Amino acid sequence: MGQSTWPQEMTAISVEGGKGPAEALRAVRLPTPQPAEGQILIKVEAAGVNRPDIAQRLGFYPPPPGAPDTLGLEVAGEVLRGAGRWRPGDRVCALLGGGGYAQYAVCDARHALPIPGTLSALEAAALPETVFTVFANVFEHGALQAGETLMVHGATSGIGTTAIQMAKAAGARVIATARGADKARQALELGADLAIDASSEDFAEAARAAGGCDVILDMVGGDYFAKDLAALNTGGRIVFIAAQAGGKVDLNIGALMQKRAVVTGSTLRPRSADEKARLAAQVEARVWPWVAEGRLTPQIDRVFPLEEAAAAHAHLEAGRHLGKVMLQA
Repeated sequence: MGQSTWPQEMTAISVEGGKGPAEALRAVRLPTPQPAEGQILIKVEAAGVNRPDIAQRLGFYPPPPGAPDTLGLEVAGEVLRGAGRWRPGDRVCALLGGGGYAQYAVCDARHALPIPGTLSALEAAALPETVFTVFANVFEHGALQAGETLMVHGATSGIGTTAIQMAKAAGARVIATARGADKARQALELGADLAIDASSEDFAEAARAAGGCDVILDMVGGDYFAKDLAALNTGGRIVFIAAQAGGKVDLNIGALMQKRAVVTGSTLRPRSADEKARLAAQVEARVWPWVAEGRLTPQIDRVFPLEEAAAAHAHLEAGRHLGKVMLQA
């Protein structure tokens, strides 16, 4: 397809009324975005559905300045207008500030990566949001090293399945927590060394019995924090990326001091374009070889047509998924 042959309008998903339940998601016709200097235009073949999309739909996670109001933080497809290293016809996956739930999307050329190995566009679109998040939080903020132990909460989520595989590829040991025996079993099948059913077992006691944790990736918050600290080894790090059970915690400062623990956390979307470009380069250098070697495989739970984004959100919110929920354009 030539550089001037894309349509002026496209199908995209909008939130009726600006915010609301999953049923508020509607397919609408919008102008096709025009890439600015340094941006590429992508013909979207697939897009990932993520928890931050749900938060935005509910009105809690506004897009950063300059990003589209429409949802969608990761896509894969074909470059129609190039910039930087990319030329028309290149096949990429990309991290977006928004706008992925659409037939066309634009992004900073530095935030796109080549589709690795023999992955399909659908598989590749499942990577950017989770891989960037895990790399930044587990390997940079959490400083996980080979031989250490990572505990992953929400082990069967998109983030969880990615974190298990990336930690194992890096030579770490993994303790996974999930709610339900079936999910714990699924975590073991993905490579976790120990999987704990947090609905029936005290994960702090189980982790201590197994030697404790050096890094904990927590997306739960709330009453998990005290147990995180109890499960942590001396010099360990707790990294928060969400707080689904509540953003306020009780902190025993004495226990924190005794453990010489670090408590940190971050978000990905509001980071600067330069910082995301730095992360993209690190991910391509360090994580993409794991994908090419088959050590990190996208786990896709269900695929919905773009127009059925409401059903995709409802499925993700139900919490029974293993891995990523995807949209196909």
